[in-house]
This record gives sequence, C-alpha cells and structure tokens, in this order.
Amino acid sequence: MKRKLVLIIAAVMIAVLTACGNNTTSPAPANNTTTPAPTNSDNAQTDHSGMNHSGSGEVPAGLKEDQNPKFKVGSQAIMQTEHMPGMKGATATIVGAYDTTAYAVSYTPTTGGDPVKNHKWVIHEELKNPGAEALKPGAQVTLEADHMPGMKGATGTIDSAEQTTVYMVDYTPTTGGEPVKNHKWVTDTELSPAGSGSQPNTGNSGGHDMSNMPGMKH
Repeated sequence: MKRKLVLIIAAVMIAVLTACGNNTTSPAPANNTTTPAPTNSDNAQTDHSGMNHSGSGEVPAGLKEDQNPKFKVGSQAIMQTEHMPGMKGATATIVGAYDTTAYAVSYTPTTGGDPVKNHKWVIHEELKNPGAEALKPGAQVTLEADHMPGMKGATGTIDSAEQTTVYMVDYTPTTGGEPVKNHKWVTDTELSPAGSGSQPNTGNSGGHDMSNMPGMKH
C-alpha cells in the first residue's frame, strides 16, 4: 500500500513538471521594421510651372503708352529672361508698350509663406500712393499689383529701379502648356529681335539704373 502511494505521488510530480515545461513563454521576435520618417512638404520649393500667368490686359490708371518703343506693338521678340519656367527663349508678341519706372521688389505674401525676393517687375503705377517721383532702392511700399497670389496689399521693399519701357506680351512657354496672354511685365533689356520683321526701333528707350539719379526719393 505504501509503495502504491509513493508511485502515485511520483506520477503526479512528473505530470506537473511536464506541464510547466510546456507553458514556458517564448520571447516575441524583434520587430526590425523601420517606420519611414514623415516627409515635410513645407520645405519643398513651390512649383509655378502649372500656373497660368495670363492677365486681363488692363493697365493701371495713369500709365502712359510709349510713343516710340524699341519693340513695336504687334511685333515679335525673343525673351531673354526667366521670370518663370518656359519663359526664356520663347517668342513673344508685343501687346502693349509703356513708359514708366520698373521696380524689382521683395515682399512677404499676404497669404503667408516664404518671402519673395527680387520680384520683377512691379511698375510705379502699381504702387499705393507712390507720388510723382521715382522711388529709390530701400523704400518701403505697398503693392497694388496682383501678378501672383498674396501680392496685392503686401508691404514690399524696392530692390532696384529702372526708367524704361515695359511690355505686355503674349507667348507660349518653351516647356509646353497653355499660351500665356497679357503677361506683365518685360523690359527692353529682356527682349531681343525675333527676325527681320521685328527689328527694334533705333530710338534710345532702353532701361537705366536710377539708383543715383537726382530727383528720386525714398
């Protein structure tokens, strides 16, 4: 009887030890999957290539037509500037020619975002209450032009000034896309003749740096 009891106890102990061994928890495998860092799209450069920069064709009050422009209205010229992608090298048709002061300006858009540096061009008649005289570099101005979103009403600083002829032009970007109508503005020095039918006038109406000219004010 005693021997039988010992055997029963031994069997019970073996069963308990076996159960404990089977219930041992295996460590979870390490998760080596790397979560990609989020992309900060705010740091990406804004692409204006898909924007249509056509204008209405309206000009500011008081803007005077140039009676003897270097490039006549209706003629064609090759643009030598790259205000936006697809502009340089494009053939432009002259829609209007005006005698004024053209400014390169820096400003912060009213819609927010990064400051815009050395934007070309805003003309004298597109400034709020600029007075009759041309402004010097460094002058603070309020922009009335609406060439780009957030421009109208923005406070800007004059970077440079040129007494020149400015042109409103139609062109098709060299990068493709829709034709641009009534683009404002391109200056004399940013155009070259397109061919024998578009030779510029010989009159001197080119741009001049006005930074040190008398009669200018802040």
